[in-house]
Amino acid sequence: MRAAKTDANHARIVKVLRDAGAEVTSLHKVGQGVPDLLVSFWGKWFLIEVKDPDKPPSARKLTKPQEEWIARQKAEVHIVTTDQSALDVLGLGDWRIALGDDMEKGA
Repeated sequence: MRAAKTDANHARIVKVLRDAGAEVTSLHKVGQGVPDLLVSFWGKWFLIEVKDPDKPPSARKLTKPQEEWIARQKAEVHIVTTDQSALDVLGLGDWRIALGDDMEKGA
């Protein structure tokens, strides 16, 4: 079994979500197509797969196990590449940008 790796932006996205008040559990070591993060925020659960926006598009595609795992679920799995796209999943929009945080923009 290969070692579980995270994308370069994984830790930053976890920090941004936690700073926003979310409870974040990293699932990246589970493997078998399971998304990277289980996030709880204001009584709702979110499954998030983190992809690195600095990688070429071909390297940001879901793996076959990820596609198969997602296809079996009866729940949405969000794919995020930036801090802002992770906050958008929680419905937080541009709240940190509006406050002047140094978070990168984009989705």
